[in-house]
Amino acid sequence: MLLPHLAKKIVSEVRRLLDEDIIIVDTNGIIIASTDLERLGNFHEGAFLVCQEKKKRIITKEDESRLKGVKAGINLPIFFHGDVIGVIGITGDPKKVSQYGELLKKMTELLIQESYYTEQLELESRALEAFVFDWVQRREWSTVFYERAQLFGIDLHLPRRVIVGAFFSKNASLQIDIWKYVKKAWNEQGDVIVRWGNDRFLILQTAHIHEKERIATKIKHLQHALSEKYGIPFSFGVGKIVSAKNVHLSYKQAERALHVAKQTNAIIFDEDLRLEMCLEEISLPTREEFIKRTIEPLFNEQELLDTLRTFFEHHLSLKRTAQALHIHINTLHYRLKKIQELTNLNMKQTEDLVTLYLAVRFLDENTKK
Repeated sequence: MLLPHLAKKIVSEVRRLLDEDIIIVDTNGIIIASTDLERLGNFHEGAFLVCQEKKKRIITKEDESRLKGVKAGINLPIFFHGDVIGVIGITGDPKKVSQYGELLKKMTELLIQESYYTEQLELESRALEAFVFDWVQRREWSTVFYERAQLFGIDLHLPRRVIVGAFFSKNASLQIDIWKYVKKAWNEQGDVIVRWGNDRFLILQTAHIHEKERIATKIKHLQHALSEKYGIPFSFGVGKIVSAKNVHLSYKQAERALHVAKQTNAIIFDEDLRLEMCLEEISLPTREEFIKRTIEPLFNEQELLDTLRTFFEHHLSLKRTAQALHIHINTLHYRLKKIQELTNLNMKQTEDLVTLYLAVRFLDENTKK
C-alpha cells in the first residue's frame, strides 16, 4: 500500500526535476499527494483505469470532459513486487510531458523500494534491540530466547563485555546517523551493536581476557572520530568480561562506569573504579542530606568554599594551595580555621577530613548535573 506520507515525499523529490504539476493516486483512484493542494482527496478516473489496466494512459483535452477529475497529461502505473500500488500523473501537454514519463516512473519506484528496505532495516534493528534488552535483563534463558539468538546469528557461548556510549543531542536524524556510523566504524565480527535510547548505543563485545589495551585503543579511536565528525563530546563506560549468561552484570558495571565517564567525557572501565565504585551506590537524596549536614554553613561563604575545594585539588599542600589562590599562607591558615569553626569538622582528624572531601565532591557532582 502506498501511504500518503511517502506519496508526499515522492512528489517533493520529483518536482525538483520537473516544473509541472504532479499527482500520486492510490489504487482506488483517490489523489493522495499533489503539487496542486486543491486536488487532494479528489477521485481521478484516469488513474483508476490505469490501475485496472496496469499500463500507462495518455489523458487528452477531450478526456477532461468525459473522465471525472482528470487533466491533460500522462498517468503511469507504479509497480512494487509485481503489483500496481498506485499511479503517478504529470499534468501538461501530453507531447511535452510524455518524454519524462518512464524516467519519473522508474524514479518513483526506486524511492518506494528505498523506503521499503529502510523500514525493513528499522524493523530488524528494533527486533534486535528488544532481544538485547531481554538479554541484559533476564537471567534465565528459554527455548524461544535461544531461537531468537540463532535468528540474529548471535553466539551465546562466547564471553562478552558490555560497552555503553553516550552523547547529548536532541536532533533525531543526527541520533540515527551516529548509531549508523558507530555500527559501520566498529566493524568487529561477532559483536552486537544496538541503539540504546535516543542518545546512547550499546556494544556487546566478544571479549578475551588479555585484550583490554586493544579495546581501550579502539574505543579511543572511535570517540575521537565521532567527536571530529559530529562536533559533540562522547563518553564511554565499559563493563568487565563475563559469560554470556551474566551479561546483565557487565551491563550494570558499564552503566556505573559511564556515569563517572560523563562527568569528564572520558572512557572509563569499571574495573578501574575504586572510590567511585562505592560513591555511585549512594543515592541522590543521601548525597544532598550529607551536604546539608556538613558544608551547608559554607554556602554563604563562597571564598571559603573555593579555598576548601582548591585545598583538596592540591592534595592538602598548604604551599601549593596558597600559590593557586594567590594568597599568603597565613591567610590560608585563617580560612581553614574558619572552615573548621563553621562546619565543626577538624581537618587534622582523618574522618572529618574525608567527610569534608566527600561533601565537596558530592556538591560539585550535583552542580554539574
